[in-house]
Amino acid sequence: MIHLDTSALVDAFTGPRRSARTLRQILERGERIAVSALVLYEWRRGPRGERELAHLEDLLPEAQAVPFGPREASNGGSMHQKHPPAKVALAVSCALAGASTTTPPASSAPRIHPASRRTRRLGRSGG
Repeated sequence: MIHLDTSALVDAFTGPRRSARTLRQILERGERIAVSALVLYEWRRGPRGERELAHLEDLLPEAQAVPFGPREASNGGSMHQKHPPAKVALAVSCALAGASTTTPPASSAPRIHPASRRTRRLGRSGG
């Protein structure tokens, strides 16, 4: 399971969508992705257009955001010290990588078929 941080969402879903292709390739390999409630908060508080909000909701429904509390914050801080984010591809969230006790089992995360409407949108610039 890959937990995306806010920077990854911004890079994949806004502006030139530089990470959209990489995210699509990850999904096509069958990887499961998720975002934490904290990342969802940061994403929603930014200057997002309706299209950007709809694309993310289609791919990762808000109701499926992974809880983020004190334990995850502590684990995430420790992971950050050991593995600086600059060395982590596609900005995998250190906070949740170290918080497996509250991460839903991989079987409960959405599996997105590569040909689905969800992943096709990721390949389009501005779309």
